[in-house]
Amino acid sequence: MQGEVRLEELTKKFGDVVAVDGIDVQMPPGEFFTMLGPSGCGKTTTLRMIAGFERPTAGRILLDETDVAQVPAHRRNVNTVFQSYALFPHLDVAGNVAFGLKYRRLTKQEQRLQVKEVLELVQLAGFERRKASQLSGGQQQRVALARALVLAPRVLLLDEPLGALDARLRRDLQVELKALQRDIGVTFVFVTHDQEEALTMSDRVAVMRDGRVEQAGSPREVYEEPRTMFVADFLGVSNLLEVDAVGEEHSRCVLRLGDRTFLAEQGETDARGKLKAMIRPERIGVEPHGAPGDNRLPGMVERAVFLGGSYEIHVRVLGGEMLKVAMTNEGNPLTFGLEQGTPVTLYLPPDALRVLRPDPEPDAGDEEGQTAPAAVA
Repeated sequence: MQGEVRLEELTKKFGDVVAVDGIDVQMPPGEFFTMLGPSGCGKTTTLRMIAGFERPTAGRILLDETDVAQVPAHRRNVNTVFQSYALFPHLDVAGNVAFGLKYRRLTKQEQRLQVKEVLELVQLAGFERRKASQLSGGQQQRVALARALVLAPRVLLLDEPLGALDARLRRDLQVELKALQRDIGVTFVFVTHDQEEALTMSDRVAVMRDGRVEQAGSPREVYEEPRTMFVADFLGVSNLLEVDAVGEEHSRCVLRLGDRTFLAEQGETDARGKLKAMIRPERIGVEPHGAPGDNRLPGMVERAVFLGGSYEIHVRVLGGEMLKVAMTNEGNPLTFGLEQGTPVTLYLPPDALRVLRPDPEPDAGDEEGQTAPAAVA
């Protein structure tokens, strides 16, 4: 199966600014791989180097074991879908999709057949004669996708293609895009800063920071087992508590928060000293005030936000820390209330508490305030 991408020590500099800093990533054939990170982390620059729009300063880009780092973009069997769909307004849907085929030795009948097949694939059969101005944003996105897929690339690169759509349509298309990728088996390399997109669609996610890959793994792995505080804080909502790791009990780390001790089973359980303990909002239990037991912390409700399918509860706990708690809306009001000022007890399960060492200080070239060119994203 074709479509394997491997990046080896890939580096890109813009003058003195290091946009991509020696990353090593492997993307197996047929994988939906997402590069996720904040603006300026180097994800778009990496994608542009895979596409051939930027030449790397150093390193290799292997496409099915062939180094294409210095190969022009038009000679790489990859295609790109951008956030701006760039459809030709004077052409109808069929004309837009068939545009790239005119450079191939195909008869008009063969072109029409390929256009018909790919439009059926993206659920736009019957739209052949529509102009771009007659399409919704979601339909335009599908036309751009069809225009890329009709050329049968080994790898499809997607640079935030859902960014211009409204929230409801984005959620719908996330599911459709993943289903489409699974059906056709083409390697997708997706760039986004949207955490929900990354978690919903990806087989694997690489979380990027300052031109480097902080962590790569399955969505579940990077969400539930972050290796650094940056990944924990960037991906999803996390609660980070300042604690002292003071010992070990039955292979679990003993943490001290104020005058209370907690047990943590995840992360750097052999670490000692001042550290951070992370717990996701959905793993915290809310109990009536004074509930007994270990790994419990008293607190006061400061805010309860109704989100339809769930509540987000903000609780001020011992030491002044604010913890966010996610609770499923099961249709029954909590017997002890959620109003502001309600005293509660929070349960922090040991298997949900993750010990994290402090992230290393950024290099001098990565200090806040230093900016890179617009292409560094």
